[in-house]
Amino acid sequence: MNNLPKVLESKTKIRFQDCDPFNHLNNVAYLNYLINAREDQVNDNYGIDIYEMARKQGKSWVVGSNQIAYLKPAFLMEEVVIQTQLLKFNETELLVELKMLNADKTEVKAIMWSTYVHFNLLKQKREIHTEDLTTLYNEVVVPVDTTIFENRVASFKKQKV
Repeated sequence: MNNLPKVLESKTKIRFQDCDPFNHLNNVAYLNYLINAREDQVNDNYGIDIYEMARKQGKSWVVGSNQIAYLKPAFLMEEVVIQTQLLKFNETELLVELKMLNADKTEVKAIMWSTYVHFNLLKQKREIHTEDLTTLYNEVVVPVDTTIFENRVASFKKQKV
């Protein structure tokens, strides 16, 4: 697990079925784009397939909460970059930042903080992260200078990325 990326990144295109009549990405669709990207990024970069883990171990993560801010519209057929990073963790939870940016990464279109709860699907209760997962989290965590979502959003409103 040496030199694993801390900020994960992928590209995607905004599709017609996800847009409103103004050709903007629908507010609800942002969550799907961001969460789907995170799932793929974690599998591609860290080898964690959450669906295989659920099937084989009966454990995975469930979304505990989301906070999202929409800063700039994403448009039909626009290519966007999605960056995600682990901000902090404890024995049963992860706090992940997910950002959607324009293709050249000069504008943040949306930012979301998502809390994921490690969950035992068989016992229907929280699950403590394994030692392997905790080791991974310690290697890739990227704390930010605030624990208040609105302050983080404000920092992106003031500056270009």
